[in-house]
Amino acid sequence: MRSRRAARSTRLVLAAVAVTALAATATACGPDDTKSAGASSPTSADSGRTGTLSEKSPSGDSGSGSTASKDKTGSGTGTGSGTGDGKSGYGQSCGTNDLTFTLTEETQAGGYYQVAARAKSGISCYLDVNTPSVAFGSGTEGVASPVGQGGEDPIKLSGSAVAYTGISPKSTDTNGGVQFENVIVSLTDADPNPAELKLPRTATVDKPIVTNWSTDPSETVPVLV
Repeated sequence: MRSRRAARSTRLVLAAVAVTALAATATACGPDDTKSAGASSPTSADSGRTGTLSEKSPSGDSGSGSTASKDKTGSGTGTGSGTGDGKSGYGQSCGTNDLTFTLTEETQAGGYYQVAARAKSGISCYLDVNTPSVAFGSGTEGVASPVGQGGEDPIKLSGSAVAYTGISPKSTDTNGGVQFENVIVSLTDADPNPAELKLPRTATVDKPIVTNWSTDPSETVPVLV
């Protein structure tokens, strides 16, 4: 009886061991392992996504570079535009009231008046009209006719620069004429601010003449040709 019970007990123990082994095997290959295996798969996918972002990053940098390039281009254009702002022509034209005049009496060619014109302090301008407008009195008989001597067009007046013109009050050989103590000088016929210059002494005026402006006073001795 004891041997049978022992054999039976042995079988029960072996059966229990087998069941335990099967349970352990099932546990080793159970759902937890499946979940662990599945968890590795998203990690692989995440690696793929990370690679994709890395590929996009240079593209984004390229975009930034493109923007910088556009900004530089705009700056260059702006600089070009600044360069185009330069003014054409000679600059400001002189008005009679921009200048100071000095009159001296000369003895050449039977006597004439030399007028020197200088720009006032701080003014820089150009004599755009070659011949000044000169008149003794307000009548047409006292208007000086140009004789075409001298002539530089245009003449810049600034600082110590000087322009000269020569005025002869009488170009005839007769004894007639009208007496004047002043001469009117302006840069153009339409100048609203003519200068009235006092003569050293009373002049007899008959068909007066005037030269062009010149920086060389020797070119402004008025004579009829």
